[in-house]
Amino acid sequence: MAQIRVSRSADIPDPLRISRYHKNPELGPRILFFSGGSALNTLCKTLKNYTHNSIHLVTAFDSGGSSAELRRAFAMPSIGDLRSRLMALADETVLGHPEIYELFHYRLPSKASQAELRSELEKMARGKSRRVAEIANPMRRLICNLLGYFIDAMPEDFDLRGASIGNLILTGGYLNNHRELDPIIFLFSKLINVQGTVRAIVDENLHLAAELEDGSRLIGQHRLTGKEQPPLTSAVETMVLSSELESWQETTTALRKKNRKLIAAAELICYPPGSFYSSLLANLMPAGVGKAIADNHNPKIYIPNLGYDPEQIGMDLALSIDRLLALLRRDCGETVATDQLLNFILLDSRNGEYPSDLSLDHIRRLGIEIIDTKLVSKRSAPYYDNELLVSALMSLV
Repeated sequence: MAQIRVSRSADIPDPLRISRYHKNPELGPRILFFSGGSALNTLCKTLKNYTHNSIHLVTAFDSGGSSAELRRAFAMPSIGDLRSRLMALADETVLGHPEIYELFHYRLPSKASQAELRSELEKMARGKSRRVAEIANPMRRLICNLLGYFIDAMPEDFDLRGASIGNLILTGGYLNNHRELDPIIFLFSKLINVQGTVRAIVDENLHLAAELEDGSRLIGQHRLTGKEQPPLTSAVETMVLSSELESWQETTTALRKKNRKLIAAAELICYPPGSFYSSLLANLMPAGVGKAIADNHNPKIYIPNLGYDPEQIGMDLALSIDRLLALLRRDCGETVATDQLLNFILLDSRNGEYPSDLSLDHIRRLGIEIIDTKLVSKRSAPYYDNELLVSALMSLV
């Protein structure tokens, strides 16, 4: 069967396309995002008004916050970023079960005693808590069972302070489903009517590890982001995956077949804003990701960060793009053409406050087209305006 690549002219924004998707989001385009963290969550709340078919491949390498306690206790992938993305894409109308949505958003108090917190959790598992009692069966019974699985497996020294009930339910389902994430993510999605597809890029207990330009090494996503640990003082030279958090145990992992199919089905592949290494590049590390992207003949677009990203110390846009392409080619081959991996840079040079030189000449020499349009409004500055950004993406598919 012959393959052809069809191109068209595009207006950005394209009012006709935007209006069409807004009227029928269930027929909206399959835009795929490689991301993690919380940077994309507010965008998703706008995105779901235009498409219910977006695809989100999310990192499971977070080693900070409440996810760290779950990973320590159960030697499991991180689920915090997955839960927050699912919640961002949830149907927030009455059709999406608002009582379940509220429960999954709830966090246990951070100042109560462990005995009090365990008592509250056990009350939820028995269906006696107001937050659970309001949920109709059979969903209430299912949620109670998942919380019960978690309580039965929970170590005595597990710290429940500030724990997300959504995370505990996901963990209970993960443990009950032979330590597989996909079944419980699918169930979680149905319970709150998630308007899109969310998957972990890999279903393994792995950690990010980086070697810095000064020769030092660090392990753990939380040591890269500059949020829970002091910001980096030396730039990242290389990044690998480690099977251990406390010692450098370099390992590899491969893209699963079902995720490869999602990449193949995407009508637009987006490398979105967010922490450059721990949210974006981390998703591109498993073997097979670069090849799957290259095999998809639809457009690929990169949206650079506004403001300062602590992970991009000493990097301008040109270096960011070079690192992105180098990581992809490490998988798909050094001779793969740039236009198979990246076609567009979407930015707003007039209103956006970018942390470094935009290096537009370098981008043009690579054959990458620059889409310079209004993406920052007075109400959103200094950040991207979600309506403008989603409108631009919708105009390209």
